[in-house]
Amino acid sequence: MKINARQYDAIAKSVFAPVYPLIADQIIEHTGITSGSCLDLGCGPGSLGAALARKTDLYLLFFDQSEEMLELCERTIDENGLRGRAGLLPGDIGSIALPDGSVDLIISRGSIFFWDDLPQAFREIYRVLAPGGKTFIGGGFGSAALKESIRRQMADRNQGKDQFGQKMRTNLGPEMRRRFEEGLQQAAINSFTILQDEEIGLWIRMHKPAVSNNSSCSTQRREK
Repeated sequence: MKINARQYDAIAKSVFAPVYPLIADQIIEHTGITSGSCLDLGCGPGSLGAALARKTDLYLLFFDQSEEMLELCERTIDENGLRGRAGLLPGDIGSIALPDGSVDLIISRGSIFFWDDLPQAFREIYRVLAPGGKTFIGGGFGSAALKESIRRQMADRNQGKDQFGQKMRTNLGPEMRRRFEEGLQQAAINSFTILQDEEIGLWIRMHKPAVSNNSSCSTQRREK
């Protein structure tokens, strides 16, 4: 599915603007990672990564298959004073051009719902994740109240039609959670937690053990 980059950027900077600082706080809370390197997958114009960079000492690497999105992301880097603390990486989620174990934190909001091959994507994410590294990948709106506000604004933009609300309920619902769990199992990734509720949304927090051993990867943890 091709996304209109300019239109997406305009909505990100208006309707969705309050979402990113809240999700950045949630990333910090649930991963505890505030320094090192961070890969923002399917970054779009870079709104979430920039919000996280403003709150941490992380080096942000913005990854997207759309050159137009990366051009917008470069503007976001300049607007947020992130020169020297950020870079751009084009590519496809199924084959990330980074060395094994090279990234401390991997984040992504909304992109996962467009990934055709979840097991392969998860394998690549886990491959480039550094020992002790974590992910925060999925979808959410920062809070239940903000989610409802955005749903109403998007319905107004669509002449009262609630297609966005319907897609939102599908993307954050139980069937999508099952898809995530099945994809992780097929990718043979056991060290993960699913975070899901009305406030936070639906997120995957993988964790690569700092010391690889059979016992540290044998338990699958899930939260509701």
